[in-house]
Amino acid sequence: MAPFTEQDTQRITEWRGRDALDNDGDKLGEISEIYLDRSTGAPQWALVSTGLLGTRKNFVPLEGGQEEPDGVRFAYDKGRIKDAPNVDADEELSSEEEQRLYQHYGLDWGEFDYERQDAEPSPPPPPAVGHDTSGPTTDEAMTRSEDEIAVGKTAREAGRARLRKYVVTEHVQTTVPVQREEVRVEREPITDANIGDATDGPAISEEKHEVILHEEQPVVEKRVVPKERVRLDKETVTEEQQVSEEVRKEQIEMEGEDPTRR
Repeated sequence: MAPFTEQDTQRITEWRGRDALDNDGDKLGEISEIYLDRSTGAPQWALVSTGLLGTRKNFVPLEGGQEEPDGVRFAYDKGRIKDAPNVDADEELSSEEEQRLYQHYGLDWGEFDYERQDAEPSPPPPPAVGHDTSGPTTDEAMTRSEDEIAVGKTAREAGRARLRKYVVTEHVQTTVPVQREEVRVEREPITDANIGDATDGPAISEEKHEVILHEEQPVVEKRVVPKERVRLDKETVTEEQQVSEEVRKEQIEMEGEDPTRR
């Protein structure tokens, strides 16, 4: 296996901040740092931030990593990368920390030792005690986890209301007083007061006198009159609703006989 060239080193160090992908192309997290070999300066490890908030740090070998449009694809599956031993992400890795990582990824300890001068034989890592969310190698304690529900609220459209007006026709009847003129014959005797009017004209003649009669008739007129204003208003009503969900929780119990009870 040929070591990285200077151009390779420059290109790989620019991977910081890019998305990290496993060998199936699934996103793991973000590449937060690139670690170089202390002797040769060649890139060796990528520090990948994983987890919901990116708080967990996992070391991944750079060997076999390939650039892709979506990020950098590493040569290992997601499970192996997330189960990598917990190593402090300080300025450099110790020989013991590197040996643990090599063993986890199934790599030869001398395979990446580019003429390392400070690499001395170190004892093998301690055997795994357990395997849970803390990693493949844990102490004597177990981590108990359980689901918790987070209840929120979202607004959605429940319906719509609108105003619509239409025309209806009603029959309205009312009484209106009207007046009319009628003819009435009045006779008056000849007196000294009207003798002049009575004898004005021929003594004997034929004559007609016409009287015009008037009467009132109902006249109906319609006009539009504003009566009232109608508007839509809305108010907020608060009510209580119950939600339910199934949650899981882990229980821890002891197996085997307690020697203190003998």
